Amino acid sequence: MKIFNFLYIGILALMSQFAYAQTGKTVQGMLRDTEARPISGATVKLVSAQDSMVMTSSPAGIYNFDLIKADRFKITVSSLGFETYSKDFEFPAGQQKMFIPSFVLDVNSNLIEEVVISGVLTVQVKGDTVEYSAQGLKLREGAVAEDALKRLQGVEVDKDGNVTAQGEAVTRVRINGKDFFGGDVKTATQNLPANIIDKIQIVDDYGDMANLTGNRTGDSEKVLNIQIDPKYNSGWMTTLRAAGGTEDRFQTTAMVMGMTDKTQVSVLGNLNNLNASMFDFQTMGGGARNRQGGGGRPGGGQFGNNRDGITETSAIGVNIRHDFNDKLKIYGSYSFERNDNNTFSNVFREYIGLDQTEEENADNNTVIANHRFETNIEWRISDKDYIKLTPQFGFNDNSTNNSATSTLFRSSLIDNNQLLTTLSNSTAPRYNLSGLYNRRMNDRGRNLFINFNLDNSVTERDLNEALERQVFDPNNQQTPVSEIYQRVLQEVENKSRNAGTSISYTEPLTDKSKIEVTYDYNISDYDNTDRQRALDRVDSPIDGLPGSNYSYNYDYSFTTHRAGASYMFENDKIKYSIGAAVQPSLLRGDAFSANDEAVINRTNLNFVPIARFEYKFSKQSNLSMSYSGRATEPTVTQILPFEVTRNLMSTTGNPNLDPEFRHQMQFRFRAGDVTKGKNFFAVLRAELINDRVVTMNKRFARPGQGMFQFVDYMNERDPIFNISSFYMFGRSLKDKTYNITYMGGLSFNKNVSYLATDSLATLDEYRRNVANNIVLMQNLFLRYTPSERVEINPGVRFTYNIANASLPEFDAPNITTVAPTLIGSVNLTKSTIFGADLSKSFNRGYANNVNPFIINSYIEQRFLKGDRGALRLQGFDLLNQQVALNRTIGEIRADTQTNRLARYFLLSFTYRFQKFALGTPSGPQSDLPFDKPRPRM
Repeated sequence: MKIFNFLYIGILALMSQFAYAQTGKTVQGMLRDTEARPISGATVKLVSAQDSMVMTSSPAGIYNFDLIKADRFKITVSSLGFETYSKDFEFPAGQQKMFIPSFVLDVNSNLIEEVVISGVLTVQVKGDTVEYSAQGLKLREGAVAEDALKRLQGVEVDKDGNVTAQGEAVTRVRINGKDFFGGDVKTATQNLPANIIDKIQIVDDYGDMANLTGNRTGDSEKVLNIQIDPKYNSGWMTTLRAAGGTEDRFQTTAMVMGMTDKTQVSVLGNLNNLNASMFDFQTMGGGARNRQGGGGRPGGGQFGNNRDGITETSAIGVNIRHDFNDKLKIYGSYSFERNDNNTFSNVFREYIGLDQTEEENADNNTVIANHRFETNIEWRISDKDYIKLTPQFGFNDNSTNNSATSTLFRSSLIDNNQLLTTLSNSTAPRYNLSGLYNRRMNDRGRNLFINFNLDNSVTERDLNEALERQVFDPNNQQTPVSEIYQRVLQEVENKSRNAGTSISYTEPLTDKSKIEVTYDYNISDYDNTDRQRALDRVDSPIDGLPGSNYSYNYDYSFTTHRAGASYMFENDKIKYSIGAAVQPSLLRGDAFSANDEAVINRTNLNFVPIARFEYKFSKQSNLSMSYSGRATEPTVTQILPFEVTRNLMSTTGNPNLDPEFRHQMQFRFRAGDVTKGKNFFAVLRAELINDRVVTMNKRFARPGQGMFQFVDYMNERDPIFNISSFYMFGRSLKDKTYNITYMGGLSFNKNVSYLATDSLATLDEYRRNVANNIVLMQNLFLRYTPSERVEINPGVRFTYNIANASLPEFDAPNITTVAPTLIGSVNLTKSTIFGADLSKSFNRGYANNVNPFIINSYIEQRFLKGDRGALRLQGFDLLNQQVALNRTIGEIRADTQTNRLARYFLLSFTYRFQKFALGTPSGPQSDLPFDKPRPRM
């Protein structure tokens, strides 16, 4: 009976709430700009002691709130490109309805460029943010955020789902300004439905300090921020997919996402063998500081993945966000993924200066399991005080089983055959806590900013490697071969700790200028143990191989202090900062074994200019320049002063190495006329490296034993420089029906190394080699989208790779690659879609040129109410020519071919469902017959 009593009380409560709601009040109003044009898509929020409502304005600029309980309320209107508007109101006595005369929003003076089509603001550039409205995109039912990104000018999405904007990789994603699954880009772009997106922002993000104070330091990263339409912030959605195919291919994925005004919960699952990972565990979500120190769609996307080998993936993740109130917000995620990869590779190597080549075939199996948990806590204590804390935890468990057979030739005659088998296991737990505190001391710009980070990780690795080698006499191939066997057992434990803090104080001088004083402290501490034994076939120790049997312990730390001051100025046209900083650094530690000991104690002092400049030529063009400098400590391998030998390769570090110091400059220029569909972007980056750590390679052959290599390190006293550039020109015609994108770039990289081919060579007998690498890249892409039902994307990529060296034997043939592509899709009927993806590669300059022609195709039938169900048959690599080709250049020039996911056919079923409090978003085709074209935006 108790349960019926509870139900009865609940029903009465709901009825009373419903009856009360019917007596609520109504508010309606309109939004206009200074030229009396309606403002569509603005966020309108109504707040009172009893109400909290939010919606977006209609294409006519109208907003409407019902069921208001309080008599007094505040309305706040915000829209990128306009100044925020806020005003208090009160219902006249006895009235239930209220009409508010048009709000007139002032245009933000920082707005650089905008385009308005049919009253809808579709593109805006504000400072470091380019914002696109999703309302003007022509997308099919079931499209995801990735499909929307492909329609944006200056944004490119490759077949693996990697996103680049203006030539730079997008490294992090946010939803409504908050990290989603730790910032994983593909996790969001390949799962979030496009029909609930209001705006897409591409942000040059300089970190939390820049976002809070406006003071930018260091380099920016490209961040994608997806704004969900406020009217879809309450509801839930799901996507389920199951597939099976030839070659035992399978796929099962699921996505469930629920939202209210204050809470968002997302759950993702993934199981497939189509080379489709779900999470990127290299991404560091949240966090307040840039650390220093050493230390396709789920289930395969549309056509599969370009990852080397074949990978079976299982993954699950949960992302939660909850806003307790306007002051306290918590969000975070847990992600787990296990990838089991099998890769077969063929490698052709040329040993420069030795007239020796090597052919290798390898079979590698790698299993990687990753856990990641992180939380972000944001607490706005008051209007002047803000705190953010980000604890993180991760755990990696990796294992490798590799078998490689190779043949080494000297002067075209066989020198040796070898079989190398490697088994390794490693675990790596890691912990991190970062945070920040910001205090606005007054409204004129006086500000105090403090942040910190603490990192801790421990890596334990076990290695079991066996080498079997048969050595021939090059002068008499008929003589018996000499056999060599060596098994290496290695145990490594590396502990690393990184801590740091930054303090920034800003004092305003005038309305347009201020002074900033900064202090930055970083320490990276390493505690390492490395043990190795060399055994013969009967597990007896092998003597006489220097560096093969050892037990080393080495601890060292790298500490930097940086103190600086800069003057900042900003007006409507110019924004700049100029100053200087000093950065002393200390590299200190010791390394010891049973018989040896070395002490490391190196100090350096660097003077670092501070410079940043921006100039606005007009509202549609601007130029910016920035400089940054930083010191980088050598790695463990580079400073360990003991000989370590594996597979006849011996490495000895140099404890007297100085840290490298990198000077980096960047120039950016943006111009265009977006009202006419024109957009131009260019960037030039230059890097100068002092005290570059370079290798000294001694490589030679010993009769009856094979190839030996000894590696040492030194600081290069001549500066090393690298230059890269990128530009992009885009043009849209006839309301985005025709889109042309031409992009390209030129890069120059310089590397220095030292080489000796005599086993007795002294330091003075090493030859210095300066290797220059120039890469020219040019791309042309066209997109034709007359409606949501037809899309054709032809394009071509051209790459020219030039390598030359001061030592003639290091010169390599130039590599040319021309890769035309054609991607398209069309609705055969309203619910039947046909798509194809064709790409051809023409390669020249490799040892074994491979020119694959890849054809992918699919046909999809949609059914059920609202096209919730989809049955797709797809064929991948129909000509069975998928292969990867890559070249590396150095003292050893290597051309590598690896297997990739080859021809298969897959039949999949997908089910999508959405339900929101303010109605389910309709797709672009749901209200039109198939044979009637949809009006263009």
